Amino acid sequence: MNRFEYLKAFNSPFKRPKLKWYFGEVAIGTPYFFPRRWVKPTHKMAIEAAMEEIADAEKWNDRNPKYKRNIRPLDRIYEEKLRSKFAVPKKIGFDFVDLGWKTKWSSTDYRFEWAPLISFVFFKWQIAIIVIAPEQSEYWEAWLYYHFDTKGTPKERIEQCKKDFPLDYTVHRTGQEPEKINYYNVILKDKYK
Repeated sequence: MNRFEYLKAFNSPFKRPKLKWYFGEVAIGTPYFFPRRWVKPTHKMAIEAAMEEIADAEKWNDRNPKYKRNIRPLDRIYEEKLRSKFAVPKKIGFDFVDLGWKTKWSSTDYRFEWAPLISFVFFKWQIAIIVIAPEQSEYWEAWLYYHFDTKGTPKERIEQCKKDFPLDYTVHRTGQEPEKINYYNVILKDKYK
């Protein structure tokens, strides 16, 4: 259930995220690639991949005569390809993508990567439900700090966030004067601002 911890944001001092629905041809990544699955290669897949590797190496050698690559024999490459797995588009199935984040320079320097989503694929069609928060990056980074690094009542935790994880920025827009924004005023429910 840890992968669904982001659902706690719906019942927190932060504004409720909205759900964005998508229905159409497969177009939403989960998160980096379109929905796919990994399969053992067929003979045809392995031989095509081996021949493609050789062709790429030959092109490299043609373009870089000083730094030629050694081209392995087709049968060795083929055997290697047979032992690997190949990604193929998913025909039917679900994907549950949790909140994508990482820490950068310290354990509290949170970085937002991608929004949570649920995807269902049926042949070339996709239904996706994407969790969209106001000011996605600032919202999720502040929520992660609130969730993992604060203690006390919700009001005390928000005060700690504002003090230790400030969201004061100067925004520059073309043709306008720079504007100072505190994103806590945008992402918090009114009684916690």
